[in-house]
Amino acid sequence: MGKCVLVGNSWGGMLAGVFPAYHPERTAAAVGINCTASLPTAFESIWATGLAAYLAVHARMPQLAARAARSAFAGPTAEAENPEFVEYIDVVLDNDPKSVAWALRGVLIGRRDEHRLLATVPAGIPVLIVAGEEDSQFPVHAVRRMADAIEGSTFRVLLRTGHLAARENPDEVNATIDAFLASCPAA
Repeated sequence: MGKCVLVGNSWGGMLAGVFPAYHPERTAAAVGINCTASLPTAFESIWATGLAAYLAVHARMPQLAARAARSAFAGPTAEAENPEFVEYIDVVLDNDPKSVAWALRGVLIGRRDEHRLLATVPAGIPVLIVAGEEDSQFPVHAVRRMADAIEGSTFRVLLRTGHLAARENPDEVNATIDAFLASCPAA
């Protein structure tokens, strides 16, 4: 069976980080973007539980929650300079509240602390962890903590980039991944 390069953002980034701990023999490299391996904060747990319960029985996202979600996904640069991206976020929040509820339950409320598992990733597996400078969902310090748990990992910060980095800033994300993979002998 061949090896893969696993790339993920947010929850997918955490999965990219832990995959080499479970399957080192199948991992050529891993890239996690705007991800965390920490437990949810008390505030995240409380508001996410309440909003998920609300969305489970209502077809529309409350305006206050939509504004909070928008600011979690779009940083100041996107708000000021990327109207297409902000419109995309608004459309998703307006048209798919059930998916938002699922994400709240699975990603925010249901996540575990995975730092001990990340410490078992073999040092020979290249891992890149990327933080968006403007990501309010998983701030740079939380993403850096995930990188610090993986021995030998590479950590990068994308300036002027929020949580949905690949959608908001694809050129910078792709350039960062390409440069990382070019430096990996096995990838």
